[in-house]
Amino acid sequence: MSSILTNTSAMVALQTLKGINSNLSKTQSEISTGKTVASAKDNSAVWAISKVMESDVSGFESVSTSLATGQSMVSVARTAVESITDDLKTIKQKIVAAQDPSADTGKLNDEIGELVKMIKAKVSGAQFNGVNLISSAGSETILGSLDRAGGTVTTNTIDIAHQDMSTAASALATGTVAAGATAGNFAPAGGNKGSAAIEAGGAAGFALSGLEVGETVTMAIGDKSFSYQVSQADVDSGSDVNEVATANLYSQVMDAGITGVTATYTAGSADLTINVGSTATLGVNMSVSINAAGSGPLAGLDGFTTSNTVADIESMINGSIDAAAAFGAVESRIESQASFVSDLGDALKNGIGALVDADMEEASARLQALQTQQQLGIQSLSIANQQPQSILSLFK
Repeated sequence: MSSILTNTSAMVALQTLKGINSNLSKTQSEISTGKTVASAKDNSAVWAISKVMESDVSGFESVSTSLATGQSMVSVARTAVESITDDLKTIKQKIVAAQDPSADTGKLNDEIGELVKMIKAKVSGAQFNGVNLISSAGSETILGSLDRAGGTVTTNTIDIAHQDMSTAASALATGTVAAGATAGNFAPAGGNKGSAAIEAGGAAGFALSGLEVGETVTMAIGDKSFSYQVSQADVDSGSDVNEVATANLYSQVMDAGITGVTATYTAGSADLTINVGSTATLGVNMSVSINAAGSGPLAGLDGFTTSNTVADIESMINGSIDAAAAFGAVESRIESQASFVSDLGDALKNGIGALVDADMEEASARLQALQTQQQLGIQSLSIANQQPQSILSLFK
């Protein structure tokens, strides 16, 4: 039966052509965007998964930046400490050279003083973007990774411990007997560590007490300075560390040969008395300071002279080596973590691509097939639309 009102063939051809055009449009979209799932309407579940993974990739890029910054920061500190270690070895050479009776200790002390200044400059200058890991105690935290468990994301951090390489030591006790004084007494601040006095006749002296390992006693007479740091060996020897320190300072004063100054050490009482000529007054200032060991391996390096022992500088060298090793270990960890984060980011990108990227070879082949089908569909619809016209021949 033929009808001029209902053309079933044209309807079928039109629906077929619409389907072909729809598939053709989708294929062209895949080719132009490179994705099979370009929006939520293409595949809502896959699109949602891909977007979560893309947010993680963005997060890992920020983590990589944080790790790169942290690695550079630690590298600067490690390089500085390694250089400081070399300077400490040079100071050790000067102290060893001073053991020669013919050595010019004055020049050696000057060289040690310049080396200490160089070390202090390196400590203060070893900063990266304003962060200095060796000028004080403390720690820094950098972002190491992002951990996802379902819909919850947490951060994984790396702690970088400071290695305090400052050379100063905090004062426990200080005090001064001024030139021209005829009599008087003072107990240095924190006086449980010692006391000092000047008596009529120009005899100035001090008595030490309560010294502990790492504490340094420094005495200055005029422009001459003498110091001694209590070591663990002093304690292990069973000797009274107060007497050991006093006797060592006494020896330094006598070796200095200051004109008009003599020193008397009273064994068993840790008393050191300085006699300034035969005048009735003290002709030069005399000061005493007692400093804590500090928290870092170089605390007390200020004022180091050839009077310090090889054991003193050896302890600092070992502390500096330990600090450099600590920085090296954390730098290696950061480098390894950075490599892991980079690989993990690449793996996520591959996973996202597997979910949403279009197969361009397949899309190209499908495009050609759909274009052919479209042409055939247009011809089929044209033929179907011509069928009603054949009915006119019935009325001729």
